Amino acid sequence: MKTDISKKFTFFQLLIFSLPSIIMMMFMSLYTIVDGFFVSRFVGTDALSAINIAYPAINIIIGIGVMASTGGSAIVSLKMGQGKFDEAKRDFSLIVISTVIVCILISIISVTFSEKIVIFLGAEGSIINLASTYLKILMIFAPVSGLQLLFQSFFVTAGKPTLGLILTIVGGLFNMVFDYVLIVPFEMGIKGAAYATVTSYFIPAIGGVIFFTINKKGLCFTKTRFKSDILLKTSSNGSSEMVTNLSGSVITFLFNIYMMKYAGADGVAAITAAMYVQFLMTAFFLGFSIGVAPVISYNYGALEKTFLKNTIKNCMKFTVFVSCIIFLIGFIFSNEISIIFFKKDTNVYNLSQYGLKIFAVSFLFSGINIFSSALFTALGNGFVSAVISFSRTLLFTIVGIIMLSMIFEIIGLWWAVPFGEMITVFVSIIFMRLLKTRYNIF
Repeated sequence: MKTDISKKFTFFQLLIFSLPSIIMMMFMSLYTIVDGFFVSRFVGTDALSAINIAYPAINIIIGIGVMASTGGSAIVSLKMGQGKFDEAKRDFSLIVISTVIVCILISIISVTFSEKIVIFLGAEGSIINLASTYLKILMIFAPVSGLQLLFQSFFVTAGKPTLGLILTIVGGLFNMVFDYVLIVPFEMGIKGAAYATVTSYFIPAIGGVIFFTINKKGLCFTKTRFKSDILLKTSSNGSSEMVTNLSGSVITFLFNIYMMKYAGADGVAAITAAMYVQFLMTAFFLGFSIGVAPVISYNYGALEKTFLKNTIKNCMKFTVFVSCIIFLIGFIFSNEISIIFFKKDTNVYNLSQYGLKIFAVSFLFSGINIFSSALFTALGNGFVSAVISFSRTLLFTIVGIIMLSMIFEIIGLWWAVPFGEMITVFVSIIFMRLLKTRYNIF
């Protein structure tokens, strides 16, 4: 079984290979922003706040999908690099089936207790019904969401990153069109936003099922059997990505509570816009990591140490360069970004454009941390990867939210994410130095 990830890429070729994953992740983030635009402009800032309040619960499914996707693709790529192609197919099939089953169970629980969940997450008054409605619709289709997330990395592992990109773009276009149609002419409000988002799940999910069913000469579905060690390895290896997403849920919850305290619903809406921008800016690094990780895993399994050394060094240099560019974009164009979501000179607009200038500082450091975490996942070291993710997305950000808000109130809240990313850079560097001898590729 031949696969493109066995190729000895120059860095430029590797960048081109990862480009579909980069575009795919940025496009997914972009149509999330389009969701926010239509909701904020045509439904209201309360609806935008409701979506953000429901987000932590929805993010559980995203976390499971990304965990299985990244952790599983590392295992499958590693075995392909070792020449164990039949075993790789069986493990892939087991990971897909298990992910769908878990998503179905979570879907049932979330739909049944949707109102209680959003009240726990901080919804008050009219926002309770809005958040509950949005959560219920999205969670009904949680298994479809899990599948489309799962296939993102496995399209790359199968050597077909462009196919994943095409399906994601088509899904995103459907989402954007239905956002407009359901929210504006049909006036379905937050229900329209939810159904538009669900539509985007089906395109890559159905496309992935068809591709991996007919791709008999490459990675494809096959008969499998239950192997607890593979599922445990997938979970532990992808735990950093799961930590990232679950941490995002906790951080969103805390931001909502603290913003409601200091700035009310306008504060929640402003931080929602900032998080949308963060999705887009960090999506570049997530896509780059998804694109290069299977190549790193394959060559690590094939013991190509010299190739890995050069590749990792070039990836780090590239990440630092792009981080500076993204920071400048976020800082300089904070006013223009804010006006996408909010009317100029309103209180929520002023909160947003001021906060985004501070928030942009995090982009200087997030790329390094995202790539470092993905690197250790690709090497099969889920523990270190999880620690890095836990540090940047939860531990130090929580410290920032609590401590900085006590001292500087709302200004401290805006500095919480940059603070967390900045401290985590040192954690990433420490692990690379400590494990330099073990891997001999840093």
